[in-house]
Amino acid sequence: MLQRYIDDLKHSTGASLRMTSLVAIAGFAGFIALCFACAAIFIAVLQQHGAIAACLTIAGIFVVIAGIFALVYAQKQKRARERAAAAARAAARAAASAPLIDPMMVATGIQIARAVGLKKLVPLLALVGVAVGYMANRSANSAEDDDNENGSSDEAAGD
Repeated sequence: MLQRYIDDLKHSTGASLRMTSLVAIAGFAGFIALCFACAAIFIAVLQQHGAIAACLTIAGIFVVIAGIFALVYAQKQKRARERAAAAARAAARAAASAPLIDPMMVATGIQIARAVGLKKLVPLLALVGVAVGYMANRSANSAEDDDNENGSSDEAAGD
C-alpha cells in the first residue's frame, strides 16, 4: 500500500517536472521572439524617424507590457485578499459554535447531569439536541446563501 503512494508521488512529481520544463522552454522561446520583434521595430522606426523615436517606441512597448503584468498582479492580490476574508468569515462562524464543544461546558454539563439525574435529564437533552440542530441548520443555510450571493457577484464582476 505504501509503495502505491510512493509510485503515485513519483508519477505526479515527474509529470509536474515535465510540465514545468515545457513552460520554461516556451517562456524562453517567447522571450527570444520578443527580443527579435523589438529589434525589428527598433530598426524600422530608426530608419524612418531616427534613434530617439526608436528608443522611445521600444520603451513604450515595455511600459505597456509592465502595466499589463502589474494589472494581472493587482487582480491576483485582490482575489487572494477576498479568499482570505472569506476564510476569516468561515473561521469566525466556526468559532461561534465552539462554546458547544468547550471542555469547561462539557464538564459543567456532566456535573449538572449528575446533580439532576440521568432519567430526568434525557428528555431535556433530546429537546436541546433538536433545538441545537435546528439552529445549526439555519446558520448553515444562511452561510450558504451569503456565499452564493458573494460568488455570483464575483463571477459577474470577473466577466
